[in-house]
Amino acid sequence: MYTANGSSDKEQCLREYAPLVKRIAYHLMARLPSSVSVDDIIQAGMMGLLEAAGRYDELRGAQFETFASQRIRGAMLDELRQSDWMPRGLRRDMRRIEQALSKLQQRLGRAPSESETAREMGMPLDEYQQMLFESRGAQLLYYEDFHGEDDEDFLDRFNFDGDADPLELLQDEHFREALIGAIGNLPERERMLMGMHYEQDMNLREIGEVMGVSESRVCQLHSQAVARLRGMLKGY
Repeated sequence: MYTANGSSDKEQCLREYAPLVKRIAYHLMARLPSSVSVDDIIQAGMMGLLEAAGRYDELRGAQFETFASQRIRGAMLDELRQSDWMPRGLRRDMRRIEQALSKLQQRLGRAPSESETAREMGMPLDEYQQMLFESRGAQLLYYEDFHGEDDEDFLDRFNFDGDADPLELLQDEHFREALIGAIGNLPERERMLMGMHYEQDMNLREIGEVMGVSESRVCQLHSQAVARLRGMLKGY
């Protein structure tokens, strides 16, 4: 990582950790719509890697790969935020799905099935499933959820230093407990999917192999699970 003079060898760093950048990028791409360019995400990650190399202090005791992974992922998310990566049409579709799932949940007292949700939305099942697939970039929390009355962005209302992680602000204990409860109320298959993806760090193809379904089907189930969670956590 360092030359004889103690300065960061950027070329060596890029060569050694480029696979890490690509691995993080492709894992992130599994949650993004096809309109997002993986090359743009990788380029942003490389910039994050260079920043990590310049700021890393071995005396802190942290492994460089752990430190760099945080910087790489943060740089990628910054790039996505600046490029407005999720089209408004997809967000609108997800809002419709969330509303339908929430209404049915309250009416039925249980998690509605896909066919019930499709009927509620007035569309054929295959059309609903296609909407889920196209909305695979859905996130549990959208940046615009945190706009104030003056339309100022949530993240812009806080001054973060170089080491701050905006996601820490979301780790409120009450929200965490509500999220755990909401995940527990998901249908079993969707609950298993979320655990494999976010706890075991499995990609969608690997999850599909375990569940015996296609990768596109996993995308649909993931989008639906996120929509259910967003509906259940509306108060947050």
